[in-house]
Amino acid sequence: MREIRELSETERNWAMLCHLSAFAGFFFPFGGIIGPLICWLTRKDESQWVDQNGKASLNFQLSILLYIILAIPLVIIIIGIPIIAILGTLKIICIIIASVKAAKGEEFRYPLSIPFIQ
Repeated sequence: MREIRELSETERNWAMLCHLSAFAGFFFPFGGIIGPLICWLTRKDESQWVDQNGKASLNFQLSILLYIILAIPLVIIIIGIPIIAILGTLKIICIIIASVKAAKGEEFRYPLSIPFIQ
């Protein structure tokens, strides 16, 4: 059974924003990292829930960036193109799922996420 945490609406909204701000990466260079970083830094001391979700979002964005950088040389032998496409699709799907779960107060673990920030 899913655990739904008793959190204020503000906490849930900021946690959701930590995830949704990663979409800035589709519009600005490094926006996928800068957006969650700003949200996390502004509210991490006020709420453990926002701190937890901000770290998760940042770790996932940094992990995806690393995987894409590693896949770029593979574009030469064609295999890199589908890998990058799959990573982009995974990123969009996971951001949406994490945002919805954060807004409900449910925990979500990003797949393939390396815990850079703990």
